[in-house]
Amino acid sequence: MATHSAHRETRRIRFDEHLPVDHRLNTVYRVGAGLMGLFLLVFGIFGVIDKIGFFDTGGDTVIGLNTNGSLSILSICVGVLLLVGMVIGGNFASTLNMTLGILFILSGFLNLALLDTPYNFLAFKIQNVLFSFVVGVLLMFFGMYGRVSSTLPPDNPYWRARHPDAAR
Repeated sequence: MATHSAHRETRRIRFDEHLPVDHRLNTVYRVGAGLMGLFLLVFGIFGVIDKIGFFDTGGDTVIGLNTNGSLSILSICVGVLLLVGMVIGGNFASTLNMTLGILFILSGFLNLALLDTPYNFLAFKIQNVLFSFVVGVLLMFFGMYGRVSSTLPPDNPYWRARHPDAAR
């Protein structure tokens, strides 16, 4: 009796395969990265213009959020990174949005734990923590839109990657 091993071909889903340039999901990823990046860039620039101390933990506010020099510089860097993601677009913008969204949420939790401690070197207050959570969720939404769902349409490139037999 011969035994045959059931050799099933498995296809790994690669999320870094590029979308067509004119795909409508590309617009969502770009708009999300651009809006969040622009806001962070403006916030950071206003913080730098106010000439707040680099690690000052006083009550200096910009656009309703507490800030200091280090948070302003960090905001400018992340804002520029998101604007670069907007220019590049496609899966890069989507992945960048998701990654930074997760980092913003983790930052919110970390800074929530550090609020009234001497280790609060970014001068976070509760409004900054809430802002970090909101921006994190928005970035994750913009990054996952049309990419992560159980009801993706058959013309979606991510649906086709997960269902190669049905896509033919």
